[in-house]
Amino acid sequence: MTATGGCAHPVHLSGSTTTLDGTTGEILHHYDTRNEPGERLIVRCRNRRATICPACSRLYAGDTYHLVRAGLLGGKNVPATVRHRPRLFVTLTAPSFGPVHHAGERCRPRRDGGTCEHGRPLGCGMLHAPNTSAVGQPLCPDCYDYSGHVLWHAYASKLWDRFVIDVRRRLASSVGLVQSRFAEHARLSFARVAEYQKRAAVHVHAVVRLDGPNGSSDEPPAWGTVQLLIDAVRDSARRVLVRPPYSPAVGEQALHWGQQTDVRPLHADSDGDGPDDDAVAAYVAKYVTKGASETGAGLDHSLTTWADIASAPVSAHVRTLMRACWRLGGLPEYEPFRLRAWTHTLGYRGHILTKSRAYSTTYAALRAERAHHMGHTETPDTITERHWRYAGSGHTPGAALIAAGIATDLATNREVACEEREMRR
Repeated sequence: MTATGGCAHPVHLSGSTTTLDGTTGEILHHYDTRNEPGERLIVRCRNRRATICPACSRLYAGDTYHLVRAGLLGGKNVPATVRHRPRLFVTLTAPSFGPVHHAGERCRPRRDGGTCEHGRPLGCGMLHAPNTSAVGQPLCPDCYDYSGHVLWHAYASKLWDRFVIDVRRRLASSVGLVQSRFAEHARLSFARVAEYQKRAAVHVHAVVRLDGPNGSSDEPPAWGTVQLLIDAVRDSARRVLVRPPYSPAVGEQALHWGQQTDVRPLHADSDGDGPDDDAVAAYVAKYVTKGASETGAGLDHSLTTWADIASAPVSAHVRTLMRACWRLGGLPEYEPFRLRAWTHTLGYRGHILTKSRAYSTTYAALRAERAHHMGHTETPDTITERHWRYAGSGHTPGAALIAAGIATDLATNREVACEEREMRR
């Protein structure tokens, strides 16, 4: 259990590993789970969601931090010169599907009052605390565009792809390049994370960097400035859109980004107006471990029947979104999006974190580096034969308590070590 870091839902394996000399065939090492208690080996579940496995989510967050930070400051085979290139921290939001309650100030005050066509007030005027259940809920559920909300989630990944393509085109056009030749002069590198807002709509945080044609190892052209990149990002966020196939059930749809677009230049130190690189890496790492259930915008497990929606522990707003997702998933024009399979995430099918190939390192490389640090490396000129099979998962009630204690101790030790490092600084 200590070796798995107190993983809450470990995977049980049975089998063996034999390492042979590649030349002589001599057995150098043999491991068999028949010598283990219960004749099985437990390994980490590697789940990123803190609500499912806090221990593995912390490890995932740490890997994400180093992945994002390497693309900002260098390291992990990324040159340190990337910190001096045009770099932005971009936030793109979903459009409005109807007025919702919000916190922080008076909620939608209206002098003239008034009601919608369903007889509900058009304003609120109350001061909601951030953790109030009303925050994010629509003022009138009957006026809210639930179908548009679900379809926007279904097309969010394609909308991002169109956005990146359009940024490249605008950069090329702004300096007089033929758009098809942009890759010969520069490359747009990015890492983005998706996060659910209170209104159960996904918005995107992204680190965008301008490189030379060979990626992080190549300097961008002289015309590649921060302001040029900011203008291209803002223009593309306003103009790019996606049109889903026509459906008699929802009519014509034109999906685009919301009006609230935040674009901030990044810098390597604490001087300047924007956030520093370490803060951005920590910010992304924090949100990558959040599941839909933690934000109240869905569930972390799939739903298999219509009846499952009624019993899901979610708000009325999210439940209505799930039902809209299920209904749209039954229409032939939306069958390729498998909306019913993604009802628990309200139709959003994208990965929580995606990056361009040239941005920085990979999760696989980080795990291999950690294995090498712990001494789990293969010797050259050897052959390894592995025979493994799945033998279950999870803990017994007693073992779960022990694993939770181990995870808590490791987390506490990590916090104390961080505090000591800060004090030395």
